[in-house]
Amino acid sequence: MSKVAKASRKSAKEKGSENTEINRADQIAAAIRELAEMKGIAVSESKGIIESTIKAAYKRTYGSCDNCIVEVGDGYDVKVYARKKIVDVAYSEVDEIEYDDSVLLDPDKNIGDYIDIPVDPTKFGRSAVDTGKQNAHQALNDTHKDYLYNMHKGKVGSLVSGTIQRETKGNVFVDLNLADVEGFLPGKNQSPVEVYEKNDRLSGLVIDIKKQNTGVQLVLSRADGKFVEKIFEREVAELADKTIGVQCVAREAGKKTKIAVYTNKPEVDPVGACVGIKGARITNVIHELMGEKIDVIRYDEDPHVFIKEALTPAKVKTVVLTDMEKREAIAIVPEDQFSFAIGKQGLNVRLANRLCNWNIDVKTESQAAEMDIVEDDNSRKAAESLFSDVGQEIEEQDEEIALISMLPGIEPRIAEILKNAGLDDIGDFVDAVENDKVKDIEGLSAEDIETVNRIIDENVEFEEEDDESADGEIEGQEEEEYFCPECGAKISINDTRCPKCGIELAFE
Repeated sequence: MSKVAKASRKSAKEKGSENTEINRADQIAAAIRELAEMKGIAVSESKGIIESTIKAAYKRTYGSCDNCIVEVGDGYDVKVYARKKIVDVAYSEVDEIEYDDSVLLDPDKNIGDYIDIPVDPTKFGRSAVDTGKQNAHQALNDTHKDYLYNMHKGKVGSLVSGTIQRETKGNVFVDLNLADVEGFLPGKNQSPVEVYEKNDRLSGLVIDIKKQNTGVQLVLSRADGKFVEKIFEREVAELADKTIGVQCVAREAGKKTKIAVYTNKPEVDPVGACVGIKGARITNVIHELMGEKIDVIRYDEDPHVFIKEALTPAKVKTVVLTDMEKREAIAIVPEDQFSFAIGKQGLNVRLANRLCNWNIDVKTESQAAEMDIVEDDNSRKAAESLFSDVGQEIEEQDEEIALISMLPGIEPRIAEILKNAGLDDIGDFVDAVENDKVKDIEGLSAEDIETVNRIIDENVEFEEEDDESADGEIEGQEEEEYFCPECGAKISINDTRCPKCGIELAFE
């Protein structure tokens, strides 16, 4: 009885082992499915990983997986087949089956056909299953990293914030509170004046994204000029809504930044918007940059004006563009402004060069007087072209307005009535108003007359003629009388002696 019981226990053990082996493929599939769901991997990708995992185990067992067919159902149940060719005599058990054996599986198949034969997963050795698991783990990680990379690659060029986690060899690692995503601030991307402490809050500009073993890493920078621009966007609402914009930035991290701003709306001051009321906005930016100096200047398309602004805080007297092709210019400043224009160790002029993309040579007035400085002819032509439209507008504004129909805001009806009445000329209309003759014009109301007068007052300047006064002076000179200073007798301007007393005369 003891032997029977022992045999029965052995059979049960073997039966349990057999069930475990049979379900091994399904167990692998279930484990992969669970991991895929945890990592947010799509169903189609997770089924692909299951298929590659089973094929890896198949290859480990049979040496090749070219003829392995894996089917993963909606419920993640797995079926494995070996696709074999029907032949008379099989020389390879892996991919061939003899005709006599194939008839037992499918009598409709003939020699030369292929037949899918179910594979017993229990034939996969443990080492084969371990290989499949390793491949599955690697595939899951790669798929997860691709998923994270695609999710966060749009963050390049934007700001992110987090908490400093640790510092290693000058490199700072930042916890961004994102699963499997880490911020990395290398030493070369740091401002030399900044000090970083664990658990401090830190913002950075994302300049790159890299895949790591455990996920992805966002490479940050706090030394880039773009970082300053993004900090301004965070503080200045007009930048965020595109009311104003940043044309260019020049920066030496920890020392100074120059930022040029512009606007397409004349009523908006872009510099004032960035500075804020009582400097509130720019103070917040300076605080973020640990006290770094900032010059906010207004961008101008005319390089003469822009170079002057770029050399702030110096007051530049004149800018001469000496070579347009090489983009070379000379900025002439008063003696007391030279040190401001150059800056400490040449910092101010160096940043101005980069901001304007011009090679600027700063000279004092006395130095410039000793030089033969000539404006490049191409620069003059460029300036003339730049401001030709403005000049044309000024000419149009100064054009003489002589007719009522030329006045802005005049109704065509009123202009036509006055033209038919012979009063299209502005001067004639004004005279008719003074003489009350305009009231007799049919179809023209008192309100119409008042409207025309108002428009004339707003748009026309009358010049007084000096002809009458000049004629009056001449007539006055002709009528002027002269008398002898000695005897009082009347004399003419042509007399050299008084005709009465004989005294000599001289007219001055």
